[in-house]
Amino acid sequence: MIYFDAAYIAKCYLNEPGADRVRHVAYGADGLGSCELARLEFASIVKRHLREHHVTRREATAVLKDFEQDEEDGVWHWFGVTSALIEKARDAVLHVPGQVFARVGDALHLACAEEHGFGEVYTNDRHMLQAARYFHLTGVNVLASADS
Repeated sequence: MIYFDAAYIAKCYLNEPGADRVRHVAYGADGLGSCELARLEFASIVKRHLREHHVTRREATAVLKDFEQDEEDGVWHWFGVTSALIEKARDAVLHVPGQVFARVGDALHLACAEEHGFGEVYTNDRHMLQAARYFHLTGVNVLASADS
């Protein structure tokens, strides 16, 4: 199983730059997992695409329906947000160097991935990639050559 953050989850459903590369990784995985927070983040991403007129209301509805069907079909494995997970993320944030941006959502994703035994997290978020090592994880960006 591989761990996707919300940005990569979105690329599985929305025609964003690099979506083809992320989908290729997703299709080849034995399973896809993420912190349950990503469900909310994904909804916000779809809403942003709608607000910015990248998708129509009909397209947004179809994307959300596809996502919900994949949830029902077991494509996504969600890891819950617990008090212990928040405490783990909080402790890690307090120990990362000051020059590293450890934002709330990123810290929660990274702590969640570490807690559930992942060695890698898949994202193209530069702050999350930089912070990953402080959570004993390797950040993997399959879009790195496309972003350069």
